[in-house]
Amino acid sequence: MSDGTHQVTIERLGHRGDGIAPGPVYVPGALPGEVVAGEVSGGVMRAPKIVTPSTDRVSPPCRHAKSCGGCQLQHASDGFVTGWKEDVVRRALEAQDLAAPMRPTFTSPAQSRRRASFSARRTKKGALVGFHQKASDVVVAVPDCQLVTPALAAALSMVERLAVAGASRKGELSVLVTESLSGLDVAVTGGKPIDDALRSELATIAQAEGLARLAWDDDVLTFLPPHQRFGAALVVPPPGAFLQATESGQAALLAAVQEALDGASHIADLFAGCGTFALPLAEKARVHAVEGDKPMTRALDQGWRQAQGLRHVTHAVRDLFRNPLLPDELARFDGVVIDPPRAGAEAQVAELARARVPRMAFVSCNPVTFARDVARLQAAGYRLDWVQVVDQFRWSTHVELVAALHLEK
Repeated sequence: MSDGTHQVTIERLGHRGDGIAPGPVYVPGALPGEVVAGEVSGGVMRAPKIVTPSTDRVSPPCRHAKSCGGCQLQHASDGFVTGWKEDVVRRALEAQDLAAPMRPTFTSPAQSRRRASFSARRTKKGALVGFHQKASDVVVAVPDCQLVTPALAAALSMVERLAVAGASRKGELSVLVTESLSGLDVAVTGGKPIDDALRSELATIAQAEGLARLAWDDDVLTFLPPHQRFGAALVVPPPGAFLQATESGQAALLAAVQEALDGASHIADLFAGCGTFALPLAEKARVHAVEGDKPMTRALDQGWRQAQGLRHVTHAVRDLFRNPLLPDELARFDGVVIDPPRAGAEAQVAELARARVPRMAFVSCNPVTFARDVARLQAAGYRLDWVQVVDQFRWSTHVELVAALHLEK
């Protein structure tokens, strides 16, 4: 389709949340079935006029929805977003000739994101804090953000103070703020090199703001251990460590994993992180946790040692991409939970297919690599029992899921 003014009908939603019309023409903020009109440049209609709106179109709950890049789908009804994410999973499975019952999607409520990475820039009058504008490096202020918890929304003034103290005039701070049981846990990257004067100023800000911990690159100020609860265990993750985005989402994933592995007595937790699954699973089974990051593994072990009533948890620091557990190492387990990053776990899944562990819980943040890996397992005799979307990233295009598999006799 040539550039110029056009009227098009949206056929489907792309993986980034843009509406796609024949051509293709990409239309940000449009929904399937809508007729839109506007200037097309380079195959993109950047300022569409909605001629015929979809019945799934809603008023965005956040006043920053049009400018902020933190959310992509606030203009769509909850039912539409849920159905779209389930379809993303179904299409990924179908591409690998897979099928499974889809359990009802769990969606975390608004204002429940307990961690967020804010961007901050110094200005002549102070600092600008928020998220990036859509398709831009411009920072958009987001007072009363509808995505994060009230505690994180209230932390914007604290992030401004950190930026005034330690951001360069040309650089941008990335400030990861996480709720912990002891207060906010803050990890900052991209700031000025720390010296005694800056360290003293940061300590003053942290104490005044009641922070549990403040990490400035590798320099860490801890006032209270920033505990996270994983079942009966309290864990202090290293600064910036992976954590499930919402408390309710973590609970939904854990419940599904526990159901998938019900009855297993010795479980391998692969890509175990700080123990999100390993430590609660240890309430009923022995667990061997494998993780490539040494500080996270250490945090998991310390959490287990300080907890009461848990069964034995062993651990290993190991790069499962380059050095996966082999069948002879997996032979002692009757259950596996695997939660790889977006790239999936191709090498480890190949060994799992050979090892034939009886049951498996598979957690994934990428339906495409999940389907690829499960196809390998199915070819080895596994059956995909069910799949459930767990939508911790409300109003985004991110799709997360958990699935149960068992080895057919």
